[in-house]
Amino acid sequence: MSSSASTGGTAASTHAGVESHGIAPVPLDKRYGRPQRLFSVWFAPNLNITAVFTGALGISLGLDFFSAFLAILLGTVLGSMVTAYLCTWGPRTGTAQLPFARLPFGRGVALPGVLAWLSAIAWDALVGIFGGQAMHELTGVPLWLGIVIVLALEAVVGFFGYELIHRFQVISSYLLAAAFLVITIKIVAASELTTTATVHGGDRTGAWFLVFAIGFSLGISWAPYASDFSRYMPPHTSAKRMFAFTTLGMSLSYVWGQAIGAAGASALGDETAAGIRELLGGGVLGVIGLLTMILSSVSSNAMNDYSGSLSLQTIGVRIPRPVAALVVGACALALCLWMSADNFADRFENVLLLISYWIPCFAAVVAIDWWRRRKEADGTVDVNAALRHRHSGWPAVVALVAGTLSTLLFMDTTLWVGPVAKALHGADLAYYAGFLVAGAIYLALLPLAKKNVAPMAAAGADPVPAAER
Repeated sequence: MSSSASTGGTAASTHAGVESHGIAPVPLDKRYGRPQRLFSVWFAPNLNITAVFTGALGISLGLDFFSAFLAILLGTVLGSMVTAYLCTWGPRTGTAQLPFARLPFGRGVALPGVLAWLSAIAWDALVGIFGGQAMHELTGVPLWLGIVIVLALEAVVGFFGYELIHRFQVISSYLLAAAFLVITIKIVAASELTTTATVHGGDRTGAWFLVFAIGFSLGISWAPYASDFSRYMPPHTSAKRMFAFTTLGMSLSYVWGQAIGAAGASALGDETAAGIRELLGGGVLGVIGLLTMILSSVSSNAMNDYSGSLSLQTIGVRIPRPVAALVVGACALALCLWMSADNFADRFENVLLLISYWIPCFAAVVAIDWWRRRKEADGTVDVNAALRHRHSGWPAVVALVAGTLSTLLFMDTTLWVGPVAKALHGADLAYYAGFLVAGAIYLALLPLAKKNVAPMAAAGADPVPAAER
């Protein structure tokens, strides 16, 4: 491999157009990029107003700022570390996260594929609704048209794919950091820091663990897409540096946004773009706030569209990746309009939690498979060879379903509160319980499967259909 291909010079330039490559492993002669690229690609999309309003939830639950911030910090960093770990698999497989999950899930990969696709659409709506509101406030166009414009902008970036996303996030990181610095100063100055909790004893502990779970859900929500944005990197890219840059970029942005929300909760009465504009005092600052919301929405949702397109191909939908990205954006429009119709705060919190409960179960299955799977001497996995062994993947499917169902006992949402969560004063332990249950069941079922871990096969026909390439 040439030095330009390993550093991201000439090779990166050749990928600047529309990415036509699908879910097949990226060939070695197409690999490029350095670990530091992962900082901006995980920083920019997560520095958004969604995180700000999420941070305010801790105060609304009765916690003081310092308790809420500790829960935010620990939960977000832990969830980000899960995503960062999975991100390190990209160079070793040359494959996106959901396509690689075909190894443990086999033909049953359609289940996590559908869940990941729906999650991408849900995140499109969660973030896109604020961008649409901002476009409405800034230009005066109807809300529905504002949402359409923002979704169209993000769809363009997602349509072009991997390289444009990486470049776009570098620019967005600088712009969003500068804008959020201004927003931070203004919101904190206009707010009164909540230093006294309004809940005590078991209720306070329960609220703390719920805020911890919300922070954890933000970081781990990217886990099914983690290696999507590292799969073009050379096989010998440093896993430690990838892990560090991903964890730092994601944690810094999410914690920053949530900290603003927790510190400025007393002033964040209207959780809309209009509320942010009013809080910033209108004028130039108000315009900066609205433009920031639009840019952050496009930055985040371009990645959702991209990963959603790979999930759709993994399910077996035989359409080109760029077209699949447009499909994800189109599906998000209906959900955006539904969320903006009524009871937005409740719908926001419910969607935020519900779209993530299955992810720790998925992470447990793929992590166990990765640890057990035979690898080459350099630590890489020959995905094409492994996929020649077709199997149903029923142990992985059963573990995913059972683990996700177990979360019903532990979750705390406005739609459903599990008996364990009730007993623990609202503490949401669903993510961790789901991970343990899914992992334990998968390990227990593996010996019963005819093919425990598929051995590497000799060279032969490529198992990846042409439509996936």
